[in-house]
Amino acid sequence: MSEKCNFSLELCDTGCSCNNLFLTKYITKNHWVYWALKLKIKTKIGITIKKLWSLVTMDRIDDYEQLKNRIVHWIKDYAEINNIKSLVIGVSGGIDSAVVSTLCVETGLPVYALGMPILQNKEQESLSDYHIDWLASKYDNLVPYKFDLTGLFDEFCLTMDSHGFSKNKLALANTRSRLRMVTLYQVAGSTSGIVVGTGNKIEDYGVGFYTKYGDGGVDIAPIADLYKTEVWSLGKYLGIDQRIVDADPTDGLWDDSRTDEEQLGASYFELEEAMENSTGPAVEILKNFNTMNRHKMEPIPTFKL
Repeated sequence: MSEKCNFSLELCDTGCSCNNLFLTKYITKNHWVYWALKLKIKTKIGITIKKLWSLVTMDRIDDYEQLKNRIVHWIKDYAEINNIKSLVIGVSGGIDSAVVSTLCVETGLPVYALGMPILQNKEQESLSDYHIDWLASKYDNLVPYKFDLTGLFDEFCLTMDSHGFSKNKLALANTRSRLRMVTLYQVAGSTSGIVVGTGNKIEDYGVGFYTKYGDGGVDIAPIADLYKTEVWSLGKYLGIDQRIVDADPTDGLWDDSRTDEEQLGASYFELEEAMENSTGPAVEILKNFNTMNRHKMEPIPTFKL
């Protein structure tokens, strides 16, 4: 790193040769980086904000090979102890399901990877198709299926509409997730399998950003203790297609393809800072979502005699 580089917003204007390792360590500790991310500025070394963002981690993981092996063995041990014969997972085209499905096939168990489009954005659907095809080309234990649930969802909407129950758009968005959950469990029940969850730490235990009895309806959660930035890093290590790594995170439940950040009002980087350190601009956002969605994370309230 050049001594002349002062890491202002004129980053590397001196022509120094910056490297990712240095930036990874530096980016988590310096205020200007946060504002560069916030304002979506491009630096003069040609690194886009998304690529800068992808370099940010919570610095909790030193060895991604070891992490991969630990998660794979954890899944395999759980399956063996509980006499599980297969793993069933929905593949959306996003980084979380791409990482988890790749970890699942590493166990050697039969893995049923399901694409389940419902009025899906074509780019999301194509990334899902690509990832499933990529896994199938590499792993003999991958069993690919694609179920287009659009017709089923349309029929459901018509039925609800005939009784006046189709006006709440959020409820309909959650229905898409629940139809996928039903599909996953039908396949799992037919193959002596379990449904493998794809939620990360922010989604599952921070803001509760998942559908109750939808994508929250799973049997095991291999990456629920990993922050999103750690999932991105693990995905890169596993060789996940760069288009999936770079894609804006979205739940894929809305016709307008709104992103997670648009729905939450904060980036994953900001939410991680709030959850890990109780600092940054997303502290109140995290607190409010956690309070609102606490019912998803706790046992069902039960009347006691």
